[in-house]
Amino acid sequence: MTTALTAAGTAYADKSVEVFLQGSYANDTNIRGDSDVDVVVELASVFRYGLGQLPPDQVRAFHAEYSNATYQFTDFKQAVVEQLQHTYGAHAVSLGHKSVKLRGGSGRLGADIVVCHQYRDYHWFRSILDQDYDEGIIFPTAYGRDVINYPKLHAHNCTRKHKATKQWFKPTVRIFKNIRSTLVERGVLSKEMAPSYFVEGLLYNVPDSQFGGSYSTTVLNCLGWILNADSSTLVCANGKNVLFGPSSVQWSRENWLAFLKATVELETLW
Repeated sequence: MTTALTAAGTAYADKSVEVFLQGSYANDTNIRGDSDVDVVVELASVFRYGLGQLPPDQVRAFHAEYSNATYQFTDFKQAVVEQLQHTYGAHAVSLGHKSVKLRGGSGRLGADIVVCHQYRDYHWFRSILDQDYDEGIIFPTAYGRDVINYPKLHAHNCTRKHKATKQWFKPTVRIFKNIRSTLVERGVLSKEMAPSYFVEGLLYNVPDSQFGGSYSTTVLNCLGWILNADSSTLVCANGKNVLFGPSSVQWSRENWLAFLKATVELETLW
């Protein structure tokens, strides 16, 4: 797919475009039953930004260096859709609320393709050679709202957590995802109530000391810590967003509590 999306003949071939994985396959936390691959197609030559942390003089310095883009996001997304249709056939491509859906076939997994701009949340901007920001992505939804997320930060932090827990973190995520799948199969939850992204984020907050010994001990230690934690202090694995809340990049408190209650009550854990 990367070859198709970055081919020389695309309508955006003269732009800086990056294609990368996000989600379970990118973070090596996929389990049996995970089907679609999450792919990001990022227009990096045009970026949007957050300057809320900068003092006025740095805001002025930023605007002195960068001008408004002339290449529109809608043109980029349409060109990506047309490239996918050209490569895989119009019947295999459809538009979702947040992503472009590519149907699987001929040994190819299906994909949810997020077409986006690069997003920069600036910490400082003194000059083009002296700047610092967190790199994320931003894209509009069918509901008219922009979504800002940080998949590279998420992946980086999960890998760092995995190393810090002596390789216990990612297998533990898979165990909790399998618990989620069991609850879904039994009709206790719907899959949408406990997305993998939020399960990873929940376990990211658990102290490293709670991982290890055995998988059963680790699961019980993690659950015990989560049950006693101040939920208002928990963050997403990207470290940027509070984990629980009403936005599209947060886990609704109602769904989280339903998942936690059902997990604790799952008799096969004990």
